[in-house]
Amino acid sequence: MSKLNLDPSAFRRIFFNANYPLPDQLQEITKLYIEKCKEDWLTHSLYNKALIALVLQRNGEKNTAKQITDALTEQAVIKEENGMYWKSNKNGWYWYQSAIECQALLIETFSEVDGDLNKVNQLKQWLLKKKQTNKWPSTKATTEAIYALLMHGNNSLALDENTQITIGDKKISNDKLEKVQKEAGTGYFKLNWKKEEIDSSMAKVKVSNQGKITGFGGVYWQYFEDLDKISDSDQGELQVQKSMYIKKTTDEGEVLEPITAETPVKVGDLINVRLVIETKNDLEFIHLKDLRAAGMEPLDVLSGYKWQDDLGYYQSTKDVASHFFFELLPKGRYVFEYELRANNKGNFSNGNASIQSMYAPEFTGHSKGNRISIHESE
Repeated sequence: MSKLNLDPSAFRRIFFNANYPLPDQLQEITKLYIEKCKEDWLTHSLYNKALIALVLQRNGEKNTAKQITDALTEQAVIKEENGMYWKSNKNGWYWYQSAIECQALLIETFSEVDGDLNKVNQLKQWLLKKKQTNKWPSTKATTEAIYALLMHGNNSLALDENTQITIGDKKISNDKLEKVQKEAGTGYFKLNWKKEEIDSSMAKVKVSNQGKITGFGGVYWQYFEDLDKISDSDQGELQVQKSMYIKKTTDEGEVLEPITAETPVKVGDLINVRLVIETKNDLEFIHLKDLRAAGMEPLDVLSGYKWQDDLGYYQSTKDVASHFFFELLPKGRYVFEYELRANNKGNFSNGNASIQSMYAPEFTGHSKGNRISIHESE
């Protein structure tokens, strides 16, 4: 027999074995396929390994099924923030290459075969974490994910009061929480503090989750600051750095000179803006905004979809900033460049570059701000 090509129909059939037993001839064929599964499971994809483990478990081959989940555990990445996942679990063109559906199936497999509730909850944590910054790409993936979250492990809809939030040295008062209506199913709620309620001690926030259900949240402190006094945010999931150069043509070709006091900008100079983005996870629906000095004008004023370094994005040029919209921003480091023309002399605030998830605003980053002087050309 050649290598087994596992089809989902073989998995679906086991749900009906009790009420609709297989005929003797098909039982013999099934035994051959089960033996082939036991021999070849190492050569299959992550999704098929999970399917094979469930098929073997429900056909009495519990030792081999447990062997598969043990091997998958050894290959998994386990982190406190992201839970339990596999680096190979990525979206692809084939039916078995859907990261969400694969993770949902793995939750079912570990729940039934391994039985370790801690692992199941770690697998669910990755699924929820993925939803925080990414969409579930299809109705099938959404259905599979919801089924896995609700049918296995701890009750994900439990709204027990197990989370303690401390602002400064005080717990959030009950009278403030009593006015908040939690969202049914998710337990989502939002609290606001007015200006007169805020003091410097509130910069320290502590969240303690005493329950068994993973929770997500964000803290936002809004304030006003001069653009040129903003410092780099060099921590977090998203980071962006901005640098500017004068583009000059020499006998050796085009060169980029960093803008410094020794190489000031002059009216008419061509300016190269370089934005370096770094993300620690795969993110979707990201907005990058780069402010520019009032004495500069963009060369590329037409908005449109662009492709650079295997990354697609939509660029929109407005009066005070250039905007970049990414439907998908995979984990990694990216460099973007565009050009401006210095057209007015003076001393201007150069603004800064900021990047943020449009649906999970706690994922954000920004570059430092500065000022730039444009002198009259000689």
